[in-house]
Amino acid sequence: MKTWLAVACFTTIALAAGARAQDAAPYAIDIPPWFAETFLDFREDIADAAKDGKRLMVYLGQDGCPYCRQLMVTNFSQQRIVDKTRRHFVAIALNIWGDREVTWLDGRTMSEKALARMLDVQFTPTLLFFDEKGTIVARLNGYYPPHKFEAVLDYVAGRHEKQESLAAYMARRTPAAASATLADEPFFAKAPYVLTRTPGSKPIAVVFETPDCSACDEMHRDLLRRPEVQAQLARFDVARFGLGARTELTTPAGARVRADAWARDLKITYTPTIVFFDAGGREVFRMDAYQRAFHFASAFDYVASGAYRSEPSFQRFLVARAERLRNSGERVDLWQ
Repeated sequence: MKTWLAVACFTTIALAAGARAQDAAPYAIDIPPWFAETFLDFREDIADAAKDGKRLMVYLGQDGCPYCRQLMVTNFSQQRIVDKTRRHFVAIALNIWGDREVTWLDGRTMSEKALARMLDVQFTPTLLFFDEKGTIVARLNGYYPPHKFEAVLDYVAGRHEKQESLAAYMARRTPAAASATLADEPFFAKAPYVLTRTPGSKPIAVVFETPDCSACDEMHRDLLRRPEVQAQLARFDVARFGLGARTELTTPAGARVRADAWARDLKITYTPTIVFFDAGGREVFRMDAYQRAFHFASAFDYVASGAYRSEPSFQRFLVARAERLRNSGERVDLWQ
């Protein structure tokens, strides 16, 4: 049976204030009726939630996103998750392509889509969890299945960010029956790990994994076996490191570090995460949510083709790529 993992579409967001509550965003995907309709002033929403002992949860989605629908249909159809979310959070929904006005924490007003750009939202659904001071204490880039999503709710509602990182909490709370060792691939770089780029070099994709990671296992078992993914992988050098490994390496920028310290510097919190660096050693994109095959291959194409230089929205690139492939007669299924 296929394991549902953290998966995502791609996106952008924004919020707003006004003299009256904003009109509901036009979603083809039904938002639960218990989501709040507010003036979309984050300062007010956080303060109002705090008065009731709650925290603010902001959902960023888009029309036609299968993973957004999965969140609504699967997660928010489970009574325990719904009860927990309503008890501990005020939930609001934003459309990453929307034009409603929102007010950010510093008082600036902008459209939903402008806020999405400002927050560099590249995946949908994206969920932001704010504490009482307006700090984002958890951010989910992509779909989390119910057992993992509920663990995130518990983490934020319990104020556990004061004691440990979300990654550490999730590792304890959501153990998966997965391989105790890291899978290997013939295209992974071998030691010594010198990742610096030279003129004419391929871009490099750096994969961070952990043992006992079911999402990592599925990536190796399924995604990396797909012909369309292997065709994209050939355009890259690929290196892989364990998230807590003490492996010595030289980063694409030329720094000598250990893999565990580099992962902390890069703020890697989810596995598998793939970070893409250009020929100059600069990070240009990352996937930190588990994707299905089309999205996975498209991320590699986005970087290798250089499209990220002219199209900052991965979502727009994804839509254009899907249309181009369909026009050439290929079948494109976003969920397969």
